[in-house]
Amino acid sequence: MSNLFLRVTCCCLLLNGLMLGGWTANTQGGDPARGYKLLVEKPYLTHDFDETTFSNIWKVWPDPERTQAEQATPVERRKMAFGRYGLTSRPGDDLNSETFKPLQYVVNESGHWTMNCFSCHGGTLMGQVVPGAPNTRYLLQSLSDDMRTLKVQHYPEKPLSRMERAIFAVPLGTTRGTTNAVMFGVGLMSFRDADLNVRTPTSIPRMIHHDMDAPPWWVFKKKTHLYAEAYAPRNHRSLMQFALIRSNGPEKFREWEPDFQDIAAYLESIESPKYPFPVDHMLASNGKVLFNHHCAECHGTYGKDGTYPNRVASMQEVGTDPVRFSAIRAQDRAMYGHSWFGDYGKDDIIAERDGYLAPPLDGIWASAPYFHNGAVPTLWHVLNPDARPQVWRRTDVDGYDQNHVGFPIEELQQVPVEVKSPHDRRDYFDTTQFGKSAAGHTFPDALTQEEKQAVLEYLKTL
Repeated sequence: MSNLFLRVTCCCLLLNGLMLGGWTANTQGGDPARGYKLLVEKPYLTHDFDETTFSNIWKVWPDPERTQAEQATPVERRKMAFGRYGLTSRPGDDLNSETFKPLQYVVNESGHWTMNCFSCHGGTLMGQVVPGAPNTRYLLQSLSDDMRTLKVQHYPEKPLSRMERAIFAVPLGTTRGTTNAVMFGVGLMSFRDADLNVRTPTSIPRMIHHDMDAPPWWVFKKKTHLYAEAYAPRNHRSLMQFALIRSNGPEKFREWEPDFQDIAAYLESIESPKYPFPVDHMLASNGKVLFNHHCAECHGTYGKDGTYPNRVASMQEVGTDPVRFSAIRAQDRAMYGHSWFGDYGKDDIIAERDGYLAPPLDGIWASAPYFHNGAVPTLWHVLNPDARPQVWRRTDVDGYDQNHVGFPIEELQQVPVEVKSPHDRRDYFDTTQFGKSAAGHTFPDALTQEEKQAVLEYLKTL
C-alpha cells in the first residue's frame, strides 16, 4: 500500500502546467518548475538561524529528550529535531546525510536557514513528504522559543532573529500545525504606505491574535479570491505580502514580481492526491447524489464537468468560530486593496465581507484537520457536529483513520493536568480556547446517519 500511495501522490509533485477536470492552470504565465526551485533555494527574508545553532538546539531540550539526543548520532539527532519542530526533508534527499535539508527552509552555502512558504504548506501524508499539503506538524512557536534560549545560553554572539524577538509580544501558534500568520500580515502592512515604503503608523495596529490552519495548495487554482473570507484576488502579488519585513523595500517587491509569477504557476500546477485505500463505489455513488443535493451549492461539483462557485457563506449561516472573521476589518482589506498589492485599487479586492469562503474539496481526505482554524480532526466529525471532541490529540503522526477519514486521535474533556510544558501542550487541540471553537457548519444534521456515511465515502473520491 505504501508503494501505491507514493505513486498516487507523485501527482502532487508534478511541476507542469497541466490540470484535469476542466480547470486551466498557469494563468499567471509563469514557469512552475522555476517556481518550486525559487521556494527552496532563494531566500526572500533575513535568515532565522544557522546550521550550527540548529545542530545544537537539542542542548536546551528537557530530559529525557536531551539525554537521548546527546547519545544519538548526528543523523539521528537531526531527525529528532525535525520531528520535534515539524520539519520534513525534501523529496529525494539522502536521509543518511548529516545535513539533509528541510523543505520548510532555504539553506544557503553559508549554512543560514531562512523560512519559506513550505513552512506551513509543506506537509506529509502517511509518512510521505507532499509539497503543497498543509504542514500539520509545524511548531514555529516551539522552534523560536528553543532557538532563542539556545542563543542566549550558548551563542550570545549570534543575534536573535525576527521570530525570536517577536515571541516577546506576538504568539506564533498555540497548537501544532497552526500559526498566527494572518496577524503577521496585518501587523506588517500597518507599517507601509500604498507604495510599500516603510512608515510610522499613526496608531498601534489592531491585533486579534488567533491560530489558522494552512489550506492545501492544490485548491489554489480553483479560487478567484484567496484567504478565509476570499477578499484578495488569486494572483502572484497576493502571495508576496508575507515578505514585508523592514529590510525589504518597495524595489525588492518590484524586482521579485517575476519570481512570484513563477511561484503562483507552481501552486497552480499541483494536483490533489488520490485516496490510496479501498472505496465502496456503490455507496460513494449514493453519496454523490446526496452531496450534489445538499453540499454542491457551496462546495461545487466534481468530475469532468465539475464547477466551483467560490461562494462565501455568511457568519450567521455557517456559524463557525468568528474570531478569524473579526480579526481583519474592512478598512484593513481596503488598505491592502489600495496599495501596490491590489494595483492601487484596480484589482478586485472585496473589502466588505460577511463570512467565510466555502472551500473546494479536492483531496479533502488529505487535508485534515478541518475548518479554517483546524478544530475538527476528521471528516466524520465534520459530518457529525454533536460528536466533535472538546479536546483532541493526534496519536500517530504517520497514521491515518480510514473509518473517520482523517487523523487517528485521542479524545479528552480537557488537557491533562500533568502536561505542564508549553511545548507538550501544543500537541493538544483545545476547542474551548479563544479562536479554536469546533462549533458551526451543522448542515449535515439534515442527513440521516446512513446518508452521512454515504457522503463520507464519496468525499474519499474527490
